[in-house]
Amino acid sequence: MRLLVLGGTRFLGRAVVDTALAAGWEVTTLTRGQSGEPPPTVDSRIGDRTTSDGLAALGDGEWDVVVDTCGYVPRDVLASARALDGRVGHYVFVSTISTYPGWPAEPVDAATPQHECAPDAGPADGDYGTLKAGCERAVEQAFGAGSTLVRSGLLIGPHDNTIRLSWWLSRLACGGEVLAGGSPDRPTQFIDVRDLASWMLHCGEHRIWGGYVSTALPATSTFGRMLAAARAVTGGDARITWVDDKHLLDADVEPWTELPLWTPVDTFPHTWDADSRPAYEAGLRSRPIEETVSDTWAWMTTVGVERAVGSQEGAGIDPAKERAVLDAWHRR
Repeated sequence: MRLLVLGGTRFLGRAVVDTALAAGWEVTTLTRGQSGEPPPTVDSRIGDRTTSDGLAALGDGEWDVVVDTCGYVPRDVLASARALDGRVGHYVFVSTISTYPGWPAEPVDAATPQHECAPDAGPADGDYGTLKAGCERAVEQAFGAGSTLVRSGLLIGPHDNTIRLSWWLSRLACGGEVLAGGSPDRPTQFIDVRDLASWMLHCGEHRIWGGYVSTALPATSTFGRMLAAARAVTGGDARITWVDDKHLLDADVEPWTELPLWTPVDTFPHTWDADSRPAYEAGLRSRPIEETVSDTWAWMTTVGVERAVGSQEGAGIDPAKERAVLDAWHRR
């Protein structure tokens, strides 16, 4: 199979490239050349899709599948899709669960109405989720049934450049009493970046059409299970203390940022129960959270924990504030 990856050097794009190479695919990437180099066996092209000649580096090449990991503005995605029409067999577009305006306050599935956004909208025509909905319409306009729209949930795994699992691993590795939000039995719906990459290639190879909520199945893991696995692999003496949502909110702890992945149930009741069953019926599979946690820690220790979380400066709760919140909780 001949694969074109728009993107390909960071997190999800990197996972797509590595997975395709392991499967024996021929891989071409188009990147801006700002986030590292793909493996040497990749046909690496440099171009910026947001410019008028951004795809010129691709020449007149043809591919069986394109995986678009870096489309954020509808008019740019529309231009790319039109340029590749007739040269690519199937278009796999990485979208987001945020295309649903009611999420996470309301439950969602693949049929839930999405944000309204034109396929030629510009960067000032909406927020992230709105523009991604427009990007989906741009792909559909050019490729129709020759496309897969991957409405990704929260990705975790090795090479993660966000303030997610790697922050928790680094915090637990420091030991001591660790503040955690809510309760250990609160469900989660993470998806390993490598599992999503593998499924997207499957969709491209087998021409699987449609839009899919693409995350773990509901109720297959919990926040407590993730942190227990993280504590085990880091080998520290961390003691996890679970503090309820109200106490954290009263203490002005910021959901998602000061405590990564924590979302108060009353505010965001449906963060972790999106209906992803159709994606699994179409071949998506997800590995146990323990495997993802272990592999992420192995990557972090290989590159250096400080380097692995270096892009997360300012993320996570300040140690003094964490201590104050815990002390107040114990005095309640």
